[in-house]
Amino acid sequence: MTRRRAFAAGLGAAALGPRPPAAQPAGGFPSRPIRLVSPYPPGGGTDTTARLIGPPMSEFLGQPIVVENRPGAGGAIGAGHVAEQPPDGHTLLVDSLGHVVNPHLLRGLRFDYAVAFAPVSLVTVLRQILVVPPSVPAGILAEFVAWAKARPGRLSWGSSGNATGSHLAGVLFTRAAGLDMTHVPYRGGSAVLPDLLAGNIVFAFATVSVGSQLVRDGRLKGLAIASRERVASLPGIATMAELGFPMADMDEWNVLTSPAGTPPAVLARLHQAVRHALAQPHVRDRFAQIGAVTVGSSPEEAARFVAERREALGRLVREAHITIE
Repeated sequence: MTRRRAFAAGLGAAALGPRPPAAQPAGGFPSRPIRLVSPYPPGGGTDTTARLIGPPMSEFLGQPIVVENRPGAGGAIGAGHVAEQPPDGHTLLVDSLGHVVNPHLLRGLRFDYAVAFAPVSLVTVLRQILVVPPSVPAGILAEFVAWAKARPGRLSWGSSGNATGSHLAGVLFTRAAGLDMTHVPYRGGSAVLPDLLAGNIVFAFATVSVGSQLVRDGRLKGLAIASRERVASLPGIATMAELGFPMADMDEWNVLTSPAGTPPAVLARLHQAVRHALAQPHVRDRFAQIGAVTVGSSPEEAARFVAERREALGRLVREAHITIE
């Protein structure tokens, strides 16, 4: 998070249908290779999404797609680079939560996330699970809330870092449940697990890809899904809404965007390419393995989703006085 602030100072849901037919060229697009920028380091969730959809999108579009990592400043460096490119669809950005949180946290940005990009498609949604160590004497969420309320100010919970998805999920949950607990930010999701497994912190939100196996192995207890829908791999764990906390939903997700001003015909062709990619069995299977739900929404639907998330999470950041360090 320190790097995010330092870099910032210098910085200028639709269901998949059948496989789409090959689209007709949109004014000669694409006329050259496409760069697909991931504004985070290699190996993370956003990078994985880019590398999964890139090859089948290339197949559909008839041009190579090169995934390019431009990490730094919580994703703002890569986003800023794409925002400066010609709006012709040949440079794209695949982004995540930072796309809507960064505007409320970073100062000195030379671009405005709200107007610098034209959304192409919401690609995936990744569910989170509230997990607790076996040492916590609670088997269901109501028991955990009662246990925690009886210990105000004495318990700690962890996240993968300030303003991350797991942090925001924890803020929503503790606010909704009226819990007085201390937040401990770690440097990444994997750094949270040792203290959680040891019982040094009493809960955290983990992505399905990380949490589901630990729950099935009995190393952690899963108490709720922080989403509006249950997870197929953990059908016995209810959602926050089902358990009385409908305001505690916080999915992770990836959205594909192009620089603002990209012609609608080009956005439509890119959207068809995304849907083609998500319709491939090996792509669907790989996303399912990491707990991601494929979406493939239209540009209009993606734009509404991003705008709603930016407003809602901006309000949460302000109300909870969330900052980066």
